[in-house]
Amino acid sequence: MSATVGKTDLPLSLVARGKVRDVYAVGDDRLLIVATDRISAFDVVLPQPIPRKGAVLTQLTAWWLTKISDITPNHLISADTDAIAAAVPELADTRDIWGQRSMLVHRAKVVPIECVVRGFISGSAWSEYRKRGTLAGEPLPEGLRESQRLDPPIFSPATKAETGHDENITFAQMRDAVGAGLADDLRRRSLAIYERGRDIAADADIILADTKFEFGTLPDGTLVLIDEVLTPDSSRFWPRESFQVGRGQPSLDKQPVRDYLEGLVGAGNWNKEPPPPDLPDAVVTETSERYLGVFRRLTGVALDDFPSHDPAAAGRGAGT
Repeated sequence: MSATVGKTDLPLSLVARGKVRDVYAVGDDRLLIVATDRISAFDVVLPQPIPRKGAVLTQLTAWWLTKISDITPNHLISADTDAIAAAVPELADTRDIWGQRSMLVHRAKVVPIECVVRGFISGSAWSEYRKRGTLAGEPLPEGLRESQRLDPPIFSPATKAETGHDENITFAQMRDAVGAGLADDLRRRSLAIYERGRDIAADADIILADTKFEFGTLPDGTLVLIDEVLTPDSSRFWPRESFQVGRGQPSLDKQPVRDYLEGLVGAGNWNKEPPPPDLPDAVVTETSERYLGVFRRLTGVALDDFPSHDPAAAGRGAGT
């Protein structure tokens, strides 16, 4: 498999090209979701891809789906390269490009809500709380400190933005947008997945501070979990050994990229607007090692030793 893929051009119909993923149609009812090695920060895609990042995101998602299949159905058919090649023969000559970094999935109608669960107060939630004592306009307990654990975890939905940042909304606003029954179901599933993920991550001495999920509906009406799940790009993972309440925490993700860019901003050498600056080789290498390291820490094996997942074990899961 190719160690670095910045962009794909496969013999399928391209449906979408996002900041990280290239999505292709496979017939009328399936999609091939390819996680490239592109990396974004401050809503800008950087020029240099991060080796192996896409494979980490894809295979970690497949791994998590086997751990939560009793909580919710999902859209995955397979993340195994051989199984995908057999199911989509036209991809046989390009497997070096998409192999290990792709998921063949059932096509679903996306629910236009980011289902965010916060188990610790950090990031944008901390920024709002520090200014107004609220989250999405709703009051939180007084006296919270940065990175403090929230008991119980808070379901904090957001609108899905095509560009720029998602916008936090109240649960009441979410119920108005998608209906009370669906909103209640999404909250229940999201909190259950977070709690399962938090417990599993804790066994690896990792704190799952917060995460976000996306859901969609299949043609038969089944509500399914879609896209990536509990990855460093969709979650805030903190190493337990350095955790300390009252300050920001080092993250097991693209922090080296953010730190480098913040340094440029502080020095007046970039304004967080396109075009983005180049990343030094050392930053690219360190970031790749971060992604591979959190994969190994969570799963217990290195990416190259990771077993392929049987589609039957990690497929649509519960309720199928």
